[in-house]
Amino acid sequence: MLSTFNFLDFFSAFIVLFAVIDPIGAIPIVISVREQGRAVSAFRAVVYSFFLMCLFFFMGEGLLNLFGVDINSFAVAGGLVLFLMAMEMVLDIEIFKNAGPIKEATYVPLVFPLLAGAGSFTTLLSLRAEYSALNILLALCANMVVVYVVLMTTGRIQRMLGKSGMYFVKKFFGIILLAISVKLFTSNLSFLIQSVSAQ
Repeated sequence: MLSTFNFLDFFSAFIVLFAVIDPIGAIPIVISVREQGRAVSAFRAVVYSFFLMCLFFFMGEGLLNLFGVDINSFAVAGGLVLFLMAMEMVLDIEIFKNAGPIKEATYVPLVFPLLAGAGSFTTLLSLRAEYSALNILLALCANMVVVYVVLMTTGRIQRMLGKSGMYFVKKFFGIILLAISVKLFTSNLSFLIQSVSAQ
């Protein structure tokens, strides 16, 4: 099942996952939640994200089928959540309120749905059709290293860019996240509509 290592396949899978996980785009969100007084643990975020993505990589389709949910419906729902998160960044509004007893943002929204969300889950399942499991898992590990480095240096990046620079980055990546959410939503919704029409 794991097959052999292939550098080109590994690199291709790494680039695809990097674009979807988008660790650079997580910087404004991490800074924003920290400014709200909510803790973010880089180590736990990476460990839990990696665990969730590995779990979904091997068992995702079966778990969704168990609940009668297909991957396209899951991606549509994830696209809606990412859309709301992007609107927070672009419009400076608060949609996801911290109403829980624990003032921590490591799990929500950082681990899910930002790092280990519908986009990365869907991508992992799609990559299985093109590359061996070994190359995909190694690419995922490499991405998690990048995520950890980014999360550990958000404060330094914030000081380097300043308030005006971070404001620009927040708006820019908010629009990027908005575009990704719309693409994720529309592409999978159109697939669902075609499936229904074909029946």
